[in-house]
Amino acid sequence: MDELGVTQQYYIAAGSSPSDDRTRVLKYGKTFAVFNRFGDIEPLGLGQHGIFFQGTRHLSELVLSVWEARPLLLSSTVKSDNFVFIADLSNVDIAENQQVTIPRGTLHIVRSRFLWHGVAYEELRMFNYGLTALEIPIRIAIGADFADIFEVRGTRREKRGRRLADEFTNKSILMRYEGLDHIERQTRIDCDPAPAQINSAELRFESSIGPGKTSLFHFSIACDPNPRRHPIGYARAMAGAETELKAASANSCEISSTNDRLSRWIKRSAADVEMMTMGNPETNYPYAGVPWFSTVFGRDGIITAMEMLWIAPWIAKGVLQFLAATQATETNLDSEAQPGKILHETRRGEMANLGEVPFRRYYGSIDSTPLFVMLGGAYLDCTGDLEFIQTLRPHIDLALEWIDRYGDVDHDGFVEYERHGDKGLIQQGWKDSSDSVFHADGTIAGPPIALCEVQGYVYAAKMAAARILQSSGEAQRQAALETEAAELQNRFEEAFWCEELSTYALALDGQKKACRVRTSNPGHCLFTGIANEMRARLVAHTLVSPDFFSGWGVRTVGCHEARYNPLSYHNGSVWPHDNAMIAAGMARYGYREFAGRVLMGLLDLSSAVELHRLPELICGVDRRAGQGPTLYPVACSPQSWAAGAVFMLLQACLGVSVQTNPQRMIFNRPYLPEGIPQLWIRDLRINSRRISIFLERAAGAVRVETLEKQGDLALVVE
Repeated sequence: MDELGVTQQYYIAAGSSPSDDRTRVLKYGKTFAVFNRFGDIEPLGLGQHGIFFQGTRHLSELVLSVWEARPLLLSSTVKSDNFVFIADLSNVDIAENQQVTIPRGTLHIVRSRFLWHGVAYEELRMFNYGLTALEIPIRIAIGADFADIFEVRGTRREKRGRRLADEFTNKSILMRYEGLDHIERQTRIDCDPAPAQINSAELRFESSIGPGKTSLFHFSIACDPNPRRHPIGYARAMAGAETELKAASANSCEISSTNDRLSRWIKRSAADVEMMTMGNPETNYPYAGVPWFSTVFGRDGIITAMEMLWIAPWIAKGVLQFLAATQATETNLDSEAQPGKILHETRRGEMANLGEVPFRRYYGSIDSTPLFVMLGGAYLDCTGDLEFIQTLRPHIDLALEWIDRYGDVDHDGFVEYERHGDKGLIQQGWKDSSDSVFHADGTIAGPPIALCEVQGYVYAAKMAAARILQSSGEAQRQAALETEAAELQNRFEEAFWCEELSTYALALDGQKKACRVRTSNPGHCLFTGIANEMRARLVAHTLVSPDFFSGWGVRTVGCHEARYNPLSYHNGSVWPHDNAMIAAGMARYGYREFAGRVLMGLLDLSSAVELHRLPELICGVDRRAGQGPTLYPVACSPQSWAAGAVFMLLQACLGVSVQTNPQRMIFNRPYLPEGIPQLWIRDLRINSRRISIFLERAAGAVRVETLEKQGDLALVVE
């Protein structure tokens, strides 16, 4: 992500403690909504509540009250498909002259909400379980501050645009804001039936409900560029959205287990990735996370695609297509663009348009470019889709040229970074907090910085490009790339290995001094295969030692390092995607039991968090008996690469790979941890073929059985 340290302007602020820290989230395309369990949007707590569209908060307040009181919360959830939020509410005791006239529980309110095509649709369904008619005053407080997402995150602006006069009809209000970028942003609320009163601060309704009767209220909140269009209504929008959701899920496989906790985690994770993808104008590209990163991120999209590749290769294709289309073609130091470099982040809000933040189209990541080439090779391996990869060849060649020409700043044979200008990111690896790269004594490393995992990504990128060239019959270039990769591997082992730490150095600083601290970064070196066998064994054992493994997962920094802080963003926290890549790396070198340990830790975490949804990160505090995890206060949830983690973890444990020519699905020394006795993979799509598989743990081994198969697809267990 693009969060820096506390001294930087893009830090995500937490100015006060929330009154209800358990939020609910909906997302569709460029629109997302964050609200509390009541369904209310309140300007309280961390301040992230709102309905957002294209980087702007279009609605900052939406609070329901009946009889001038907040209803009682009975329950609320977002359905397992992430489509609809539903809250069950009731009235508090209503008194007159110190006598209760309407006991609590008389009125049942079912509040439903969903997003579709830039509009939030809401229904209030009220049931009168009393013996007499109810006259119910309903108030909905409203407000629209049109704050840029970076303002919501805590960035202060010297000047803002101006609110224009609200426009009213008897059933609607149009709220308007003209930004300093001269774009008018609008929010329209339409009501059915018409409210008794409507003004810039509230909607008021009067409802008379007889005993045993029901009353319905609908309203829609349109945040698209043309909200003056007539709303289509709750029921029609619901039908259209459900049809789209069904079509999007048609090609998805189903993974389930006799371990019901695992089944629920998998189901929510698949729905999260689908939600982060559905409706986006960038086809099959999952946005990074809600609320802070609901947009395209290069690194996040690539890693999510890698996690999902064996069950949803179309995500990888969508990510590769968009990143190729936005690959830099010229040098622009303000945006960190250089020819061949792959996008880090794109934003469409007012502050990005004005250049107040550099992220309108920003290229300040050191790893997106080699990861792009890695994903291209992995996609070809999995699908055999050489025709598509050939369309990417100019972009892959440009990316390789960027690695060699621009990536190696000081020509020492390693790819490194140094910030240009004063607005971009200081640290440009995945741990991009400003204090994340340091020496053993805690001093911050000076640029240019060569991260250990980036060298692994470059090694894997060159090996991936060599496989692509082999498929095209370009033996000479293939051999040259394989030689370059081997030379990099030798240089890496010599410069980065720290014998006394039993792991690789985090990085080399600008003076070529190794940052001799133990971090999770070398786990990515296992993922890429750059580590030699003997040292990979030491790294794997180090990462599952008590210094790293908190009980929930592997920490980003060992607990005895100078800057270790389990409450920090990157210096001791636990990140699911990091753990998935580490587990895949361990499995690559044969340590499937270690991968299983990581899987079970995160499985326990999924059971301890709401909706079985893994957040972006948790604090790295040691797991305590009888207690849940320590949550990070401003973590995104959902987060695409956190949602995708379970699928990479399963792939790591089961040794799953797909080969073409001939078509084979391979399970290489499959492993299921204790606690997962059986697993079903149903209707897995591999090109035009489908297969359903049953796996069972028996006496430490795993039995694999084909349940159903369509097409000439072989199942191989090694």
